[in-house]
Amino acid sequence: MGMITDRMRRQADDNRQAAVWARDHGNEQRARQLEDRTDELESGNVTDVTDQLSALIRWAFRR
Repeated sequence: MGMITDRMRRQADDNRQAAVWARDHGNEQRARQLEDRTDELESGNVTDVTDQLSALIRWAFRR
């Protein structure tokens, strides 16, 4: 299992708020999708590779 980063926690919080908004505006299917994604983020099964990807891109552009 992966570690839950601050970036992933913020995204989970944003998804939860977006799900509430979507549900309030009659879009139940989108709200469920956002809640499912929130559950994935909080489960630790999602790996945050943003920093590694950024480093790889910087390395590639230096060459």
